[in-house]
Amino acid sequence: MNPDTDTHPLPTATNAASAAARRPPVILLPSCQKMLGPYPSHTIGRKYVDAARLAGGLPLVVTPADPAELDTYLALADGVLLTGSPSNVHPSHFGEDVHNPTLPLDPERDRWTLPVIRRVLALGMPLLAICRGTQEVNVALGGSLYQAVQDVGPFADHRSRDEDPVDVQYGPAHEVIVEHGGVLQALLGVPRFSVNSLHGQAVQRLADGLRVEARAPDGLIEAFSLPSAPGFNLCVQWHPEWQAASNPISMTLLRAFGQACQSWRDRPRAPLPVG
Repeated sequence: MNPDTDTHPLPTATNAASAAARRPPVILLPSCQKMLGPYPSHTIGRKYVDAARLAGGLPLVVTPADPAELDTYLALADGVLLTGSPSNVHPSHFGEDVHNPTLPLDPERDRWTLPVIRRVLALGMPLLAICRGTQEVNVALGGSLYQAVQDVGPFADHRSRDEDPVDVQYGPAHEVIVEHGGVLQALLGVPRFSVNSLHGQAVQRLADGLRVEARAPDGLIEAFSLPSAPGFNLCVQWHPEWQAASNPISMTLLRAFGQACQSWRDRPRAPLPVG
């Protein structure tokens, strides 16, 4: 190599943006905490990773992060997919005691997802939340949850049965009625459609500023969004990730999320510093 003739051009905003556009958008997914035998472990359902790929993204699973690490993780990301989980959001975050101590909790997940939700929405980074993730968003923004919706009239029992085959658990359980003028109506163009149902917790008091996107026939909130956020966001109580590739409704939601992540990846950025 000749130091007098070889050159190494400094990175520019143009070639940095071009390089970013050649890669899939990075989608952050939170892990859950679970004991595997005697070993504390980080886990995530494969169906969520598959859903991130169906959205056109590159999944990046994040273990519980220190608050000081949040901006570093978000600097890597083009979108966030908040997954469902067997665990519930700890009720201390909405001012209640634990209703049923036999149900799983995941305070480590709560500790970092609740602040990251507020940061993501403020930035305008795309956000898609599913089941527990939807409940996290409502709580993070100041709302509350029913800890056991089946014990509260006039609502139906929205849980699945553990003894049923998995295809039955994730099979169609009820319809949702789409609210006029929201994100779901714009994306889907249908007034109602069937969803699965596998949750005991559910939205009780919707946080200020959130807009209902869909309800179950019993009136329970099944989807919402934050219209004031500058970026794409949608929170759904059902599981669109289940066999998503064969479900046109699920694929429409995932593609919309993925396109928003691509737009975030390709957004104009400040020139890189020289020197």
